[in-house]
Amino acid sequence: MSRKKWILTLIGVVIVVFILWRMFAGGKPGGPDASGGPDAPVPVTVVPAAAENVPVYLTSQGTVQAMNTVNVQPQVGGQLLKLDFVEGGQVRKGQVLAEIDPRTLQAQLDQAMAKRAQDATQLATARANLERSENPKYRQYVAQIDRITQKNTVDQWQAAVAADNASIADTRVQLGFTRVMSPIDGIAGIRQVDPGNVITTSTTIVTVTQMHPINVIFTLAGKYLDEVRAAQAKAPLTVAILDASNNMVEGDGVLKVIDNQIDPDSASFKLKAEFPNANNQLFPGQYANTRLQVSIDADALVVPSAAVQRGPNGDYVWLVTDQPPARPAGDESDTQAGAKASRRGQRAPASSAADNKPARYVTMRSVTTGGEAGDAGLIVTQGLKAGDQVVTAGQFRLKEGSKVTPMKPGEIPPPPTTAEIKAAAQKSGRGRRR
Repeated sequence: MSRKKWILTLIGVVIVVFILWRMFAGGKPGGPDASGGPDAPVPVTVVPAAAENVPVYLTSQGTVQAMNTVNVQPQVGGQLLKLDFVEGGQVRKGQVLAEIDPRTLQAQLDQAMAKRAQDATQLATARANLERSENPKYRQYVAQIDRITQKNTVDQWQAAVAADNASIADTRVQLGFTRVMSPIDGIAGIRQVDPGNVITTSTTIVTVTQMHPINVIFTLAGKYLDEVRAAQAKAPLTVAILDASNNMVEGDGVLKVIDNQIDPDSASFKLKAEFPNANNQLFPGQYANTRLQVSIDADALVVPSAAVQRGPNGDYVWLVTDQPPARPAGDESDTQAGAKASRRGQRAPASSAADNKPARYVTMRSVTTGGEAGDAGLIVTQGLKAGDQVVTAGQFRLKEGSKVTPMKPGEIPPPPTTAEIKAAAQKSGRGRRR
C-alpha cells in the first residue's frame, strides 16, 4: 500500500473516532430542571385573592323616556305668519315658537271695547236718573214703581258693562294665543307646518321634548321585588347606564318609582330611574342597559376574572403553593434525578429561582363563584381564602404539579443566562443526534 493510501486511511479512522466520540461522550441531558427541559419552571403571572367591599348589582334592559313631551298646537286658528325656533335646537319655557295672523282677533277686541264704552254711557245715564229720583227734593213726585224701574235699569247696564269687560279679557287672551309659546324647556323636533298655511287648533306645529332630567324605564324579575323594596326603604338606590361593552354612559341616576304590580305574563315588574343627563348622552326611545346597585357585599373574596377557568367539572383556578406534588410509586423524585445526574458526572437540577428561593408549584383548585366584582373581577364564595396566590396569565403551559416562577402583573421574566443557553443548545444537539 502506498504512503498516500495510508495517510487517507488514517484520516478516515480519525474522523470516524471523532464522530463516535461526539455521539456518545456527551451523555444524556443534565436533568429535569435543565434550561428548556420539560420540567423547567414556567413563568406565570399571579395575583392574591383579596377581601373587598363589592357592590351588588342587578342588571337589566330598559328604554329611555322623556319626562315631558308636548305636541305644541295653537289655541286659535288662522294663517301662520312665521316660525321662531330652530329644528333640533334648545327652546325655553315661554319662548315664542310661532306667530299667527292676529288681525281678526284684534278687530274683535276693538269691537268689544267700543261696546263697553257704549254700555258704560247707558249705565251713566241710568245712574243719573236714579240719583235724581232718590233725591229728597224730587222723591215725592216720583212713583215708587218708577224708582224700582230706574234701579233695575242701572243694574242691567252694570251687568252689560261687566259682560263687556269679560268679552274684552277673553278677546285679549285669544289675541295672546296668536303668539304660540313653548310650555316647557326642551329640544324642538322637526316642524310639522310651514309659514303661510292656515292652521287650526288641532294642527301640531312642533313637538318639544324635555331632556333634563330624563327617565329610564326598565324591568327586573319578580323574585327581586322584595330585595329592591327593602333596599329602597333604607336609602335611594343608584342606577347606571352601560353601553354594549359594559362601559358606563351615565352613572348618576336615582331610582324614583317601583311599579305597584308584577306583570303576570313576564313575571317582572317595572322601575323608573331619573338621570340629570347633563351631557345629553341619553335620548328618548333609546335602548339602555341598566345596572341597579342594591347593596354592598362586605369582605367578599375577589379574584381577577382571568384566573377562573372553566373545566368539565366546573370552575377552577391554578393555585400557587410551596408543596411539591405527590408522585406515584416508582416515579423518580427530584433528589433521585439529581443523584443520577451526579453519577453521570452532570450537574444537579437547578433551583426554580436564581436567588435560591424555594421552588413553587401549582395545583388545580375547584372554586365556586358568585357575582361579578367590577369590570374584571369575580367573587369566589368557596375554594379559596384571602391571600391565596392564583395564576392569571400563563395557564396554557401548566399541568398538575408544574414548577412555576411567580411574577407580578406586568413583570417580565429575566432573560436566560449564558450557561442556560449553552446547556439548552447542547441538549438540542444531542437530541438531534439520537
